[in-house]
Amino acid sequence: MSRLPPAPDLDWKPDGTPVARGFNDVYFSTADGLEETRAVFLAGCGLPARWEGRERFVVAETGFGTGLNFLALWQLWRAHRPSRTARLHFVSFEGFPLHREDAARALSAWPELAELSGKLLARWPHRARGVRRLDWAEDGISLTLHVDEISRALPDASFTADAWFLDGFSPSRNEDMWDAGLYPEIAARSVPGAVAASFTVARAVRDGLEAAGFSVSKQPGFGRKRDRLEAVYRGGPVPRPDLFGLRSPEGPPGRVAILGAGIAGACVASALARRGADVTLFDPNGPASGASGNPLGLVMPRLDAGDTVTARLLVDAYLSARIAYNGLEGAEETAVRQPPRDAAERERFAKVLADPPLPLEDLEALADGGLLHKRALIVRPARLIAGLIGDVEVQKRVPEPSELVAYDTRILADGIAMRESLIWLHLVGKLGQVEHVTGLPEAPNSALASGHYALCSGTDRLWGATFENCEGAPEVSEGARAKNAAALEALSPWWQAQIRGRTIQSRAGIRATTPDRLPLAGAVPDAPAFLQAFQSLRTGQETLMDAPVHTGLYALGGLGSRGFTFAPWLAEILAAQICGEPRPATLAAMEAVSPARFLRRALKRGTL
Repeated sequence: MSRLPPAPDLDWKPDGTPVARGFNDVYFSTADGLEETRAVFLAGCGLPARWEGRERFVVAETGFGTGLNFLALWQLWRAHRPSRTARLHFVSFEGFPLHREDAARALSAWPELAELSGKLLARWPHRARGVRRLDWAEDGISLTLHVDEISRALPDASFTADAWFLDGFSPSRNEDMWDAGLYPEIAARSVPGAVAASFTVARAVRDGLEAAGFSVSKQPGFGRKRDRLEAVYRGGPVPRPDLFGLRSPEGPPGRVAILGAGIAGACVASALARRGADVTLFDPNGPASGASGNPLGLVMPRLDAGDTVTARLLVDAYLSARIAYNGLEGAEETAVRQPPRDAAERERFAKVLADPPLPLEDLEALADGGLLHKRALIVRPARLIAGLIGDVEVQKRVPEPSELVAYDTRILADGIAMRESLIWLHLVGKLGQVEHVTGLPEAPNSALASGHYALCSGTDRLWGATFENCEGAPEVSEGARAKNAAALEALSPWWQAQIRGRTIQSRAGIRATTPDRLPLAGAVPDAPAFLQAFQSLRTGQETLMDAPVHTGLYALGGLGSRGFTFAPWLAEILAAQICGEPRPATLAAMEAVSPARFLRRALKRGTL
């Protein structure tokens, strides 16, 4: 299987209806696709009446296609939103994502949707396997799109739906999308009383739903179809043990205290504030200090050769950062040239290019065997973090422990300081020193990266960074400056001529790094209770129970040298957990960044 999801081969009917050549089926009714959506899915699920009086409503869909169902639902939500604070979450799956231009052509048939179509097309989900989260806060609506074949994506998705749009090509032409194994997964992600609607009444679909706990009925169809399907989930919740502390709390977040106003704290403050939470940031040095305080930063992907959980979450994090920073002051697009450092890296790059996780619009080969990242970002941390924080209150102090008791939700996002309170995380401080020159001739954005990096933005140049163990306070050193100079010479001797005779400013910060080099975001486990509850892991046996966690306490950190890339993705995962929303990540990815993973690992290895 290719790492890049396949785009469908399309034919077009004279009336503008797209036809998927591989399935020989249309994306929507030739009679009127929008009216079909309204009759089959919106009315079939009893909308808008079912969300009346609700502050949160979740609709799931089995095939995103052109996005027409989402747009029709968005239009209905705008007209019948229960309150100014109510939020609608739309979760969808797509194994064959359309190119933006094809979606635009298909949606142009409905001028009444033009405004909403324009909003969606302007942020059309990226063609890469993984999970994309798009949010339109002004309308209280979000789209969480799982880009992969549904047989793999649905079992790895975390949400609970109030309604289902069972869409996709005809069961006789796309059997995988209607496989019998999917109906128990649909039931497991349905609230009691959830409704489902579909254009098909095929016997296999009805039998699958009924076996999974749905009551199914035929209703008058749309257009030439005689019947359509409506179903109601009569089963109860399907409890699953929460081994990693991923479950959402019972109530809303209430008052939120976030310790740390670097990029991690700023991103989670922004995510929660958009959801209406009452947030206060605490940082004795103020925003954009510490490791987040460099004059310039770089957002670029780390691409692994294999298709692993880690490889996918690295791509998800990079694309999430691009989405989050889009339109904010302090983030500008740039191309990054990444030459290979050695023969082994050249071989790894060749494997990446042979089966790329990103499309040609993002990634190209360089003549020297390197990679060209075409839509990376150079960021100015102070401006970017200020924009993310917005109107959130910032207090330049460390709160007293007794003071924190007054907050319902507490989030540790204070970098290496987290090591003092969560010793079992085994965070390591890595000293990162960069060198900076300003006042040079104006130049367009550009970047080089190969172990170290060199950034050019306007009249500024920045290069570095070192990555060495550090136990004390960060201090600049001539040794680190020499290492950065040697790395810069290897990257581009031209840079040395540019900065000769200029005043070089050095800056050092401590980057909190986990033992496995992956970041962390999630509920903080109650370590003694956790170790006691999961003793069986020492002998290789799994205990099927919920992980003990500290109520209302969460952590986001361990970002290492990729803070500006990781933080937006982790913040959205954490905000979704705290607020009880569909998660913008796979279960496998959330387990990979859960703080509980370190305790589980220690038990398995016998080190605790």
